[in-house]
Amino acid sequence: MFASKTYTQRRNRLKKEVESGIVLLQGNKEVGMNYHANPYPFRQDSNFLYFIGIDQPGLAAVIDIEENKTIVFGDDLSLDEVVWMGAQPSMSEMAAKAGVSETAPFSNLAGLLETALKKGRTIHFLPPYRFENMQHLGDCLGVPLNDLKATASEKLIKAVVAQRACKSAEEVAEMGKAVTISGAMHIAAMRAAKAGQKEAELAGIVEGIAVSMRGNLSYPVIMTINGQTLHNHSHGNTLAKGKMVLGDFGAETASRYAGDITRTFPVDKHFTAKQKEVYQLVLDTEVKSIELLKPGLPYLDVHLAAAKQIAEGLKSLGLMKGDMDDAVEQGAHALFFPHGLGHMIGLDVHDMEGLGEDFVGYSDSVKRSTQFGTASLRLGRELEPGFVLTVEPGIYFIPELIDQWKGKNKFTDFINYDKVEEYRNFSGIRIEDNVLITNEGHRILGNPIPKTIEEVETLRQ
Repeated sequence: MFASKTYTQRRNRLKKEVESGIVLLQGNKEVGMNYHANPYPFRQDSNFLYFIGIDQPGLAAVIDIEENKTIVFGDDLSLDEVVWMGAQPSMSEMAAKAGVSETAPFSNLAGLLETALKKGRTIHFLPPYRFENMQHLGDCLGVPLNDLKATASEKLIKAVVAQRACKSAEEVAEMGKAVTISGAMHIAAMRAAKAGQKEAELAGIVEGIAVSMRGNLSYPVIMTINGQTLHNHSHGNTLAKGKMVLGDFGAETASRYAGDITRTFPVDKHFTAKQKEVYQLVLDTEVKSIELLKPGLPYLDVHLAAAKQIAEGLKSLGLMKGDMDDAVEQGAHALFFPHGLGHMIGLDVHDMEGLGEDFVGYSDSVKRSTQFGTASLRLGRELEPGFVLTVEPGIYFIPELIDQWKGKNKFTDFINYDKVEEYRNFSGIRIEDNVLITNEGHRILGNPIPKTIEEVETLRQ
């Protein structure tokens, strides 16, 4: 946890922006993997962590704006629980670390909410995503489960997004740790990989490093020779000569802040000539995209600049043709670059997207595109100091997508399908870093992680 004043200041700002009513923050409960006593590793709700800071299951908090008080609801461990789990701090001790002086048994929460409803008070809550919380919330408020998301407080959502979007110095320091650990994971994978090995062996190495640093994975490991599949969580393939490995994974620190890094490297000691050409194009695009970052610039503009650079590079390789400004405007580049350039990152690897992607990534002046590829850009709004985001261009050759577009004669003025067929089994390349927007421009977080061709090939030796 941070200092108690951090949480007090966060709640005070929230009360000022929400203005009136009751703010309900639900913590998460433990969830059984195959039965109740064998739970998944516990992960606290990120918004509860941000405003309350207590990383324990079975909690909730109410911030009463008119009465200017916060109550943490939860139960001290029984003696039987202490026997199995060991002694834990009391509820009042944990709450005091968050600057909260009032606690109550969890069972008291329903009564407080019932009384508030009878008085006609507004209860602000965020969209729930865990079934147990949905059921409890629906029962307390008398709202059907299917209506909870639509009933969530837009005012609270916007207030939370506005506050969490700009990271404080202490948050940035934690994220720097997450990226540095993530980098160590990637270096270990690049050093260990060899032909004949299963992807799962590398996935196990990197997960072990994350856990050994008192944290965990910030999301399931992508470690694959089939890099053309954007989120490939299967680890059953065997590394083979002539293939590349795309590794997209990151660490979550003990304080739950996330890193999200991608590197691509050859199974052999060196890239092939064809792999080098495409790799260098992706790397140049990533470096140039980072160079552009500064406050006030819409990230949508950076995404489109990256798409144009990729298209021009593919044209030089004979894969695209014609006017690349027109190609990008019409979306022809998305055959090779079918996702967005990046997203916010923080306590969530896709930070706050559970509150609504458009609340997080767009604004009144920057609206989401409906065009294939660009529609997947999760962050398009104007950048602000304190934003931390990912920059992750990629080039992919997806046989199923190629076949569909070719069969429909899509963008034949811009795509040289005969040449594309030569790359059909190429797979894909993505390179990703995490970047802080500063008052002056930007800063890449964490220790440098090898990404030039020379650096990667040196590690592969």
